[in-house]
Amino acid sequence: MEEELELILDDANEQMGKTIEHLDYELGKIRAGKANPHVLDDIKVDYFGSPTPLNQVANVSVPDPRTIAVRPWEKSMIAHIEKAIMAANLGLNPDNNGEMIRIMIPPLTEERRRDLAKMAKRTAEDAKVAIRNIRRDAIESIKKLKKDGLGEDMQKDKEAQIQKVHDSFIKKVDELYAAKEKDIMTV
Repeated sequence: MEEELELILDDANEQMGKTIEHLDYELGKIRAGKANPHVLDDIKVDYFGSPTPLNQVANVSVPDPRTIAVRPWEKSMIAHIEKAIMAANLGLNPDNNGEMIRIMIPPLTEERRRDLAKMAKRTAEDAKVAIRNIRRDAIESIKKLKKDGLGEDMQKDKEAQIQKVHDSFIKKVDELYAAKEKDIMTV
């Protein structure tokens, strides 16, 4: 019985940790006025008929704080990459010089900054919902064990432990969001 309780707790902890990793990844894709190569992570390029992630057909780098440089490994891919960046609807205009593509990151307007902060808040709220769902599932699993003969004191203790773990992960979500919001709103 004790082993099953520890498994439930460990599983909840692991799933909440993965939720935090995913949140960090998603927040990294929201641009904050500075060049960030992760903005291009979801772009797929038509590479000989199959959609291929941009970072598998080109080298993406940040030569200065306002520029993202995309250097394709094959020069014939420049037009496809440029087209994929335009189709991604990120509000970025690629500049093709024949050898590489430069993407100038325009300064953000106050309105756009607020929109991006709202987007980051929605992403953080989604992570909180996922963490709450993980907590709920873990508590339900413990309640099922009570029917199998788990003592009420042990059940309450494990539920309290899960609540503590939940609270710590919710705090991490708030910290990540606060840092991203500060990053976005800083001119």
